[in-house]
Amino acid sequence: MRVPGENFNSILALIKPQFAGMKPAVFLDRDGTLIAEKNYLCRPEDVEVFPGTGAALKRLQDAGFMLFMVSNQSGVGRGYFTLADVDRVNEHLGRELACDGVRFEKIYIAPEAPDQPSRGRKPSPQFLFDARDEFGLNLAESFMVGDKLIDLECGWNAGVKKSILVRTGYGADVEQLETEKLRHAVIVDGLASAADWIIKNHS
Repeated sequence: MRVPGENFNSILALIKPQFAGMKPAVFLDRDGTLIAEKNYLCRPEDVEVFPGTGAALKRLQDAGFMLFMVSNQSGVGRGYFTLADVDRVNEHLGRELACDGVRFEKIYIAPEAPDQPSRGRKPSPQFLFDARDEFGLNLAESFMVGDKLIDLECGWNAGVKKSILVRTGYGADVEQLETEKLRHAVIVDGLASAADWIIKNHS
């Protein structure tokens, strides 16, 4: 006699090993999410880390999430600054966050302008796929956090568990202007609230 649900359980048993050992991650936009939006920021001395950012990221890290930064930096493609400038800003930010024990596994940068061909410029999910393949991530148990619609779309396109809009940076304006498109998003005040939501809702 076949037990009800036996077929489903058999299928589930075959699927689960695919995800065994795969790790969850949080993908984070930079400008407007981790640090204040400065409109083509290119100097380390102009970096303003939002209060509580380090503590929020440390909570995520301690909860078992790998952390990745995914940032469009079209100022490079537009000729406003160089990729070396972007690296210097990111290195400075990394040192600031290291004071709280925070470490990014990898930083992904799309330097192209919007009208230039780009492999990874958000909303493309390519960098999230790259991280999945390199670090053995389970995107279905991962999260995307940003202050723009393209950040959330990047997460949705990659199949993350949830994309989260923060009201910092451009987020508050996006919330007002894109109500319909945000119906599947979680919206919070800032990164600290995003971290709390992720930890609470992570299965």
